[in-house]
Amino acid sequence: MTINRVRLLSDQPPSSRDRDDSFALGLYRGKVKTQQLFPYPDALDDESKDTVKLMIDPFEKYFREIHDPSQCDLDEKLPDKSLQALKELGGFGIQAPQEYGGMQLKNTQYARLAEIVGSFDLSIAVFMAGHQAIGYKGIVLFGNEQQKQKYLPSLTTGEKIAAFCLTEPSAGSDANSIRSTAVLDEDGKHYILNGNKIWISNGGIADVMTVFAQVPFKKDDSDKQSQAVTAFIVERDFGGVTSGLPEKKMGIRSSNTAAVYFDNVKIPVENVIGKVGEGFKVAMNILNEGRFAMGAAMSGVIRMLVTKTIEHAKNRVQFGQHLIEYQSIQEKIAQMGLTHYAVESVAYAVSNNMDRGIKEFQVEAAISKVLSSESAWNVCDECIQILAGMGFMRENQVERFMRDVRIYRIFEGANDTLRLFIALNGIQYAGKNMKELQKALQQPISNLGTLWNQGVKRSKRLIGIADSQELLEVTAPELSDCAKMITQRVEEFGATIERILLKHGRNIIDQQFILNRIANATIDIYSMAAVLSRASTAISSNLPTADHERVLASTFIDEGCQRVEHNLAEVLRKRNLERFSAYSSITNEISENEGVATTRPLRF
Repeated sequence: MTINRVRLLSDQPPSSRDRDDSFALGLYRGKVKTQQLFPYPDALDDESKDTVKLMIDPFEKYFREIHDPSQCDLDEKLPDKSLQALKELGGFGIQAPQEYGGMQLKNTQYARLAEIVGSFDLSIAVFMAGHQAIGYKGIVLFGNEQQKQKYLPSLTTGEKIAAFCLTEPSAGSDANSIRSTAVLDEDGKHYILNGNKIWISNGGIADVMTVFAQVPFKKDDSDKQSQAVTAFIVERDFGGVTSGLPEKKMGIRSSNTAAVYFDNVKIPVENVIGKVGEGFKVAMNILNEGRFAMGAAMSGVIRMLVTKTIEHAKNRVQFGQHLIEYQSIQEKIAQMGLTHYAVESVAYAVSNNMDRGIKEFQVEAAISKVLSSESAWNVCDECIQILAGMGFMRENQVERFMRDVRIYRIFEGANDTLRLFIALNGIQYAGKNMKELQKALQQPISNLGTLWNQGVKRSKRLIGIADSQELLEVTAPELSDCAKMITQRVEEFGATIERILLKHGRNIIDQQFILNRIANATIDIYSMAAVLSRASTAISSNLPTADHERVLASTFIDEGCQRVEHNLAEVLRKRNLERFSAYSSITNEISENEGVATTRPLRF
């Protein structure tokens, strides 16, 4: 995998206050930051909650009475009646500003609707996201008033369809390596766009597209001409825009996915989104803004799968007992429940924090995307295992969800790349703190307090005493042991980051075996904290499910702490590091052999 060493990190200068309050980033300095997670975030006022409550029944009725996901999967197309009914629901402009015809729902309101859509049909979820979550999102976020007035009214009502055109044959996760070009023509009034995009959601049906291309330009402080990615609004009616046939896909079959070709397309200069050369920033912000909803959609999928699994396990009798009575089945179902609680807790923590105005959420959104997409796949697999032959049959529809859910680990940032994104953003944050300590060491007398605090902290860590009490102070007493366990893991995590930075320095960016395990530990610790916060709120609010949530939280945290310990040990122990080297050696042998490199048992 090619990783752009600079562009992997966010281009947008975040709020320093948000970064310092971020629980996820705080981990990399071994600190517990409770401000954004405790108490469990709740950004919606009563009116906002009432608004989305009123929308739940119409959306569920749409899927039960109008839209037939199974038939659409067979037809590999969304019928006009489904799209027309979705327009009437306002489903084409859920978060767009009201002045342009949208509903202007908040992120958490949208998340609740995304749960519903995900639980019925991920194909239409992809269609909707391709249109509004990323398709015209760039116009909402970065468009000027003229662009918004011209394009948003027809897009928010569904009169026109939008698409997000970034991926190319040579550029997937490495967005900065796209080869499509847009060159200013001689009259200075148009850019001439040439290139092609692949696997574009809504690519064969979109009328308006957000397209990214390389543009030659000179920086203000240099006479040298270079190229930088720029975002454009492109209309199919400009001419020179064509699409390939719909792709034949493993899943999300009724969503339109197609290649889009641009041949000398004349784009008015006023259709640049943002500024020339800022296309990468535009793209990353669009994707960051859209990822939160994926966690909610996957939460909806998992909830539906749990319901199907329980229904079967309680009614199916084998060897004289219902399946639900067997411990092996109980463990699988319990893991489904634990997984759902974590995915839902993280998804709504992220959406609520976005609604609170927190700008630094890209790491948390990436955590939610990785956790939710992999959890949905695992739960779907276990659901089919429990349903056995029935789960394998088309009629039950679980096989459709398994085909559909697989793409979520790939698009809008492949999980492999997002793991590196999570770890490197955190390490970058930790590195700044280490530089401050290095400066303090150069003047030890004047910085005696700073150095003393670091020394005390390390001494406590060596003998297993948690230094911070902050998490205990905001946790329900019934979960105090969980708070202590998480605090200990946070401090161990910070110490591990310090050790690998001292060992590898800037070269840590090349240590992907290590970075992947650091990312996994980050995902686990953040998820445990979100679960702890939600369960504490349930207890303090005397919810009828409080005791169940307490058990979910304590069990999830116990298992999560074990996973964190394992991942942190993996990046430090010599034997594990030698195993990483063996991975590279094995891969090289297989690569040189262009396949499996061993001799067959029969030797022929």
